[in-house]
Amino acid sequence: MTKTPPHTDPRVLRTRQLLRDAVIDLMEEMSIEKISVNRIAERAKINRVTFYLHYRDIPDMLEKMADDMAEDVLQVVSGYMENPEAAEGEQWPMLERLLTHIAENAKFYKIVLTSRKSTIFTDRLFKLMADIIATRVQRRLATRAASEVTVQKDIAVWYGSAALIGTIIAWLREDMPYSPQYLAKQITSLRSS
Repeated sequence: MTKTPPHTDPRVLRTRQLLRDAVIDLMEEMSIEKISVNRIAERAKINRVTFYLHYRDIPDMLEKMADDMAEDVLQVVSGYMENPEAAEGEQWPMLERLLTHIAENAKFYKIVLTSRKSTIFTDRLFKLMADIIATRVQRRLATRAASEVTVQKDIAVWYGSAALIGTIIAWLREDMPYSPQYLAKQITSLRSS
């Protein structure tokens, strides 16, 4: 899922992926507080020492996984953020790319975003979406007269990011009954109506 610097040893990348896959599998089976380094190492078929070569502890691992997730999402939508004119006219293709990325990594996102015990992933995605939406809202406000603005910027950002993240989580919980394309068009229709 995550892009890494080209100089990273392939063995390191493979080990980190084994560890991450092990944590995701364990999160699917049990609550986060029951997961231990021993269980992760066993599932990944490595020893504990190897785990500690990569992470300080489980919270450090989750933090880095959340960072990687945010980086992946940002890369997916970055083309739309760099070109503001295109971003305004192409809202649903950006959502489609985001939802396609989530669908392609459905197991990961379903487990980490629907976990009630570990909110680090949902919180990180919420902040990222809030930042993206804030940028879009700011652009819209800049083109309108003060008398046309009926909703405060912070309220629009809270609402927009909560609605989007909530919809993504519900979509994942329901095993993605709609295609990313259809859901993106529906969300865009809701936002413009």
